[in-house]
Amino acid sequence: MEVRFPQVDGSSLSGTSHRLPGTLAGDRNLLLIAFRQWQQADVDTWVPVAEALAAELPDFRAYELPVISQMYRPVSGFIDGGMRGGIPDPQVREATITMYINRKQFLNDLQIPSVDAIVPMLVTPAGEILWRTTGPRTLDAEVSLREVLSVG
Repeated sequence: MEVRFPQVDGSSLSGTSHRLPGTLAGDRNLLLIAFRQWQQADVDTWVPVAEALAAELPDFRAYELPVISQMYRPVSGFIDGGMRGGIPDPQVREATITMYINRKQFLNDLQIPSVDAIVPMLVTPAGEILWRTTGPRTLDAEVSLREVLSVG
């Protein structure tokens, strides 16, 4: 069975509600999925690549998706406020969508074996996964992504 991105709810740090993947703005969207706060450093390795691709491809968008256990939903305002405080750029806030969900189900749906590494993936608004990898940016991973996007 083909793995598809599941329908999940989240909110951007600027307050926009999302039902992913349908509300993704690009035809092709790089989702930088992270599970732990320290993984932000790995997410940041992909940001220059995402910015370059967004400048080259009008149908491309990139999002950071912190995936947080639904048990933390009662303190989501505090958690999101802390993240917002660390991100002064309004465009980055809009492209950071926190999801307080059943992480176990999400991992299962996407066949992600562990929360120990970030999972970058290229997804359409219909949920089709065009490309995926695990971990921080490497040259091989970037080349592979660019091949799928057909850009050198």
